Amino acid sequence: MMMENGWAGRVLMVGAGIVGAVGVMAAARASHGGESRNLGAIAMICLAHGPALLGLALAGRGRLLLASGIVLAAGTALFAADLGIREWLGHALLPGAAPLAGGTMVLGWIGIAFSGAIGLRKT
Repeated sequence: MMMENGWAGRVLMVGAGIVGAVGVMAAARASHGGESRNLGAIAMICLAHGPALLGLALAGRGRLLLASGIVLAAGTALFAADLGIREWLGHALLPGAAPLAGGTMVLGWIGIAFSGAIGLRKT
């Protein structure tokens, strides 16, 4: 399938690959390294958002839809980075980074829903 989404599609494709890989690594580490709430959360968020980002990279049409995907990718990356730093270094990336990341992911999903509602998806 040929991507025709320009730079936004490429950013989403790279993000999907990285987010998916991080999700698998976090799940493996959580299952083999003992109980870790942070790693379980990273795995869950990354493995849920990675396929969504891949779908947007391959089939997303419209500026709002692609921008929403980039917002979703940024929120996912910030969330995973914050929890990873909490896991391995014992402190947050930034004060309030996890709630900011969660709000960013919600904003991305709302943008996706809104773009569908107003019909920005071109076929």
